[in-house]
Amino acid sequence: MAGITKRNGTWHLRMRVPRRYDGVEVRAEIHRSLRTDSEREARARLPAAEAAVLAELDARLAMGQSQQPGDVFSAAVALAATRGVTYRQADDLASGPLEEILARLDMLKPSDTPQMARALLGGVEAPQLMLSGLVEEVERICAHDNRYKSETQMRLWRNPRTRAVTNLMAALGGDRPVLALEAGDARRHKAWWQKRIEREGQKAETAKKDFSNMSSMLAHYYDSLDMAEPPRPYLGVTIRDRHAVKSRKPEIPVDWITEKWFAPAAFDDLNDEARDILLISIETGCRQAEIHDLPSDAIVLDAVIPHLRIAFEDGEEKREIKNTSSVRLVPLVGVALAAARRHPNGFPRYRYKRSYSALINGYLRGHDLMPSPKHTAGGTRHTWESRLKVAGIASDDRGEMMGHSVASARNRELYGDEMPLERKLELARAVALQVPWHLA
Repeated sequence: MAGITKRNGTWHLRMRVPRRYDGVEVRAEIHRSLRTDSEREARARLPAAEAAVLAELDARLAMGQSQQPGDVFSAAVALAATRGVTYRQADDLASGPLEEILARLDMLKPSDTPQMARALLGGVEAPQLMLSGLVEEVERICAHDNRYKSETQMRLWRNPRTRAVTNLMAALGGDRPVLALEAGDARRHKAWWQKRIEREGQKAETAKKDFSNMSSMLAHYYDSLDMAEPPRPYLGVTIRDRHAVKSRKPEIPVDWITEKWFAPAAFDDLNDEARDILLISIETGCRQAEIHDLPSDAIVLDAVIPHLRIAFEDGEEKREIKNTSSVRLVPLVGVALAAARRHPNGFPRYRYKRSYSALINGYLRGHDLMPSPKHTAGGTRHTWESRLKVAGIASDDRGEMMGHSVASARNRELYGDEMPLERKLELARAVALQVPWHLA
């Protein structure tokens, strides 16, 4: 811990150097002027001065230890920042005003290390990460953000990002350094997509996902390098199709559910797990993946109110759900409760896989159990919300039941306690459908 000492009428920071910095700092103690003759003011300035010294030591340590070019570059950026300047490479400084070079030379002290000199004078080359390696690097950078994702979810995370990079490289005619990307390259990516939309009937929304994924990956990468003013090559790059009609996933009519799906022989050719995932979705409004990815302990049947626990999961059964608003307890009623009792350990046949949607939609279409070609089994979620709405249940309450962000809908912070499970049960029972004898 740092203290203060007075020298020639001015207070200084006095700090013993922690042993972990022995490799980059030969001094046993560091002294740094606090630029005041007031002891009270010196003590007020001490915490910030100590933090600045430790930040400088950490950056020097990172520069000396890391084997990753990106980490060394980030450390150089951080080290320059401790002296109040932005890191600039040597050739960039050389092409600028001589006064800036002289000012940076004046910042160097006799006790400074070679790492500080390299940081102030641009002696660390920017890492030459190629586009072809961007997804892998961003995956490394985002490991903390993705820590709840299962292997299947990670594959679904990688695929669209890999596709975006592949498409950009096709537009540019090959690979190139990420830090060499410019706004003109993003516009070439856009032009490439415009031709595909015109010739192949591709959707503008697909192109926009490419642009969004590229923009996000570049932002993560630039941030990892601690770039003070990172480029934004995809700023304003989008495609609008004034002819495109915004699609909405149609609901499954309630009469269709009760007359067609609840008919005695409707699911005779369907396996039990697939059938019961569908039945749970009918009376909970849960997303399909929220149901079939449930770990066994998230199906709570021995509680006073049987329910599902939708949450981020860690460990062997780790999984990520859509967002924090989706974290919720879902009461089980009607056919959903009966289905859950048949599968107290969940649905291992479909857990962490993505085969369920194609199978259930294929089955329903193949057995004339779909109202139209536009309908999908996912429409049960929208049907359930409409049932809540018809029953006069308030928008905020519907949002909590569905796992929507009520705060976003209100455009302000959400206050108070979340809806208790007892109240959720009342609302679920208010719209529950009668359970057919053969599905009980």
